[in-house]
Amino acid sequence: PSSDCVVAEQLCLSDSTCNATYRTLENCALAKTHLLSLDHDSRVRCLNAELDLGNSSLLHCKCHRRMKRQEHCLRIFWTVHSSMTDAENNCESPLPSTVEHWKTDYNKLAALVSGRNCSQLAGDATNPCLKATHVCNLSKKCFRLRTDYASICTKGAGSEDVCDRRKCHRGLRNFFEKVPEAFTKRILFCPCQDEFCGERRRKTIVPDCSFQYNTKPNCLWLLDSCLEDHICKSRLADFQQNCQPVDMSPDGCSLHNHAACLQAYMGMIGTPMTPNYVSNSSVEVSLWCTCENSGNQKEKCDQILGMFESNKCL
Repeated sequence: PSSDCVVAEQLCLSDSTCNATYRTLENCALAKTHLLSLDHDSRVRCLNAELDLGNSSLLHCKCHRRMKRQEHCLRIFWTVHSSMTDAENNCESPLPSTVEHWKTDYNKLAALVSGRNCSQLAGDATNPCLKATHVCNLSKKCFRLRTDYASICTKGAGSEDVCDRRKCHRGLRNFFEKVPEAFTKRILFCPCQDEFCGERRRKTIVPDCSFQYNTKPNCLWLLDSCLEDHICKSRLADFQQNCQPVDMSPDGCSLHNHAACLQAYMGMIGTPMTPNYVSNSSVEVSLWCTCENSGNQKEKCDQILGMFESNKCL
């Protein structure tokens, strides 16, 4: 099994040789984070330090999605892999896939959670998104964490005040990380037949705060913001790995695992590269960004946007 990066770091720091190598990598990662240009000798020293780890558990460690100290764990991972910071590198994801089984019998689930009659759900049959929300409300944990992020994300949104996007994103991550996927996937991916249902689905993540800016930024700016954040960078690598499209594949997916792709997509919500549905009448998704005025990086920008807009696997 993949070792925990926090445990691997402790083992490394207790060994003088590994400790020295790791400290070198920390300096390399720090330089990358602050966009400092390294001279040739420094770059070679950083690459050699990464190679010197050899078969160390640090080199092969992972971070688990719902673990404590996740951000610290991800910082360790990207310190060890400090040469892999660009989207084009497609670095192996630090988050191993742990897809939950989520075929849910709503009435049975609601009865188990609430211990009461579920006839109140019968009226929601034509609106699966409303039904999914009601089932969430019957779980104390789902209801509490959904209420938490909703109250944070709606405070100031749509008025002259500006909502606290960072807190909103943290609340969304908290919800999607801590609530079982039997609830979260049903709320986010509920199938709709009409625009009222679609509008509810589109507003699941409170887009006025978590998704939209007054004007659309360039997608490369979103990418840069993501790569400066350990959580976002890790989840982007996870998304690229699990939602890699392949034209020749029958299902358009390189790993043929759509559940893992949906899980990786959910992981992007609450990061600087938060995606969402583009309208209340389709299941098309996108980032809130544009590739206008990208100059000679237009192709790279289109690739970033295309990961969400035209990804057959997703």
